[in-house]
Amino acid sequence: MKEQSAAGILSTTIEKVRQLVDVSTIVGEPIKLSEEITVIPVSKVTYGFASGGSDFPSKSNAELFGGGGGAGITINPVAFLVLKDGEVSLKHITANDNAAERVVNMIPDVIDKVTGIVNKTQSGK
Repeated sequence: MKEQSAAGILSTTIEKVRQLVDVSTIVGEPIKLSEEITVIPVSKVTYGFASGGSDFPSKSNAELFGGGGGAGITINPVAFLVLKDGEVSLKHITANDNAAERVVNMIPDVIDKVTGIVNKTQSGK
């Protein structure tokens, strides 16, 4: 009985978090600005949950259990995918916190530039 009560609290908390956060929360619905431009919002989702309980002493044979649970969710927009004329670019809207994050965020731009140079070189041959 005790394990079922604690498990029930945890299960309910997790299920409520699942109802709040799904894939469309992280990668939003496309927004068509014109025939050539579509914008897709991208968000960072952080969540945590906790539950706990305790047995209470009883003079009868009844098992008394009390418990609670809770969850917290933070959703922060971080970027937009921009589809324009068949090209995709990533536009960040958050400040970079550290050097490692800046390097990771630069990778798409570097790949785009290298691809552009390679394409120009190949078309020039």
